[in-house]
Amino acid sequence: MTDPDRRDFLRLSAGTAALAFATELLPTLEAAPHAAGLEVALVGCGKQGRAILGELSKIEGLKVVAVCDVFESRIGAAKRRVGEVASFKTHKELLAGAPNATAWIVATPTHLHREIVLDALAAGKHVYCEAPIAASLEDARAIAIAARNAKSIFQSGLLARSNPVYQLAHSFAKSGALRDPIRARAQFHKKSSWRASANDPAEEKAHNWFLDPKVSLGLLGEAGTHSFDVAHWFWNAYPLAVRAAGSLQLHKDGREVPDTVTCEFEFAEGRRLQYSATLANSFEGQHEVFQGSMATIKLAQTAGWMFKEADAPTQGWEVYANRQQFHEEQGITLIADATKLAKLGKLKEGVGLPNPPLYYALADFVKSVVEQKPVACGADEGLRAAAVAIRAHEALVSGERVEIREADLKAE
Repeated sequence: MTDPDRRDFLRLSAGTAALAFATELLPTLEAAPHAAGLEVALVGCGKQGRAILGELSKIEGLKVVAVCDVFESRIGAAKRRVGEVASFKTHKELLAGAPNATAWIVATPTHLHREIVLDALAAGKHVYCEAPIAASLEDARAIAIAARNAKSIFQSGLLARSNPVYQLAHSFAKSGALRDPIRARAQFHKKSSWRASANDPAEEKAHNWFLDPKVSLGLLGEAGTHSFDVAHWFWNAYPLAVRAAGSLQLHKDGREVPDTVTCEFEFAEGRRLQYSATLANSFEGQHEVFQGSMATIKLAQTAGWMFKEADAPTQGWEVYANRQQFHEEQGITLIADATKLAKLGKLKEGVGLPNPPLYYALADFVKSVVEQKPVACGADEGLRAAAVAIRAHEALVSGERVEIREADLKAE
């Protein structure tokens, strides 16, 4: 259905037509994929790697057969989650020692992704790579080119594109529910030091790579990349330039990487995306907000809401909507499976997601591998999101407005 046709459809009254529209538009929470005996290796057993193991354990038929990390302490922590599996210090040892691991999850520090991903793809492995996929444009382009030429599957770990709530919100945005795009803002606020301790000084330094300005993109890369990608997806556009600033507001412990940052992206037609991230305060957590002339959508990882303008037309599907009050604003809760739940009288039970966003991205990857279907987010989008974060980091370091060129977003 074309966008004009869909807008006409939105004007239909409640009843049978509304139900048909809701059924067409709303994504469903599909059953977890059956991994059909898929054997997986995890490369990088830090905090994120262990979170990945927890989500993989929910997928029936999947078997983690190997873990890889340079530190025995982290390998031990991973094994406490998955049991006694083969373990390796380097990814090259993993390649030689666990040939039956056909799918790799790469969760190492960002600046180490390139060699691991390229070697895995060259060996015919399916690869899921945490986002950002790289900390430099050169590395991001190399990964995108390798993924494009590989016979195996590569998925970028940009979580929003697999998230059922975000997919639903994207459907509304694409159907014209927001009407004219106006502006967007996003944030990552989490009071945390992001500093890890270890008995060995060398190990502690390696654990705290995020705080090393020589290799880290900081908050704009490690957190911002995900929100930047949501804007790219919802607006089907990429920024033209960026300004950024940052400082140390709380964690004055010798680190050089700011614990608080802000940036503003310039898009075509005068649109702006404002982003803030801090490790000094947790107020309002992590979310994205997209404002249009007829409505605003707010997305917060496992939940989402649409706030309509007073002059926005009432649409038939709203018969099934659950509503939530936010001070003087009333939001329509975005619920996957809303039509089915409404029929059962269980609409409120569908508010929020039963699993964290990471689960849905990993489940999509497994489904793509098993069913040989396109991935939710490929290497090209991974490159573009990384490139935008890299340019934002450059703006932060330089204090200057930095242009984001079309060439930055291409692998050639």
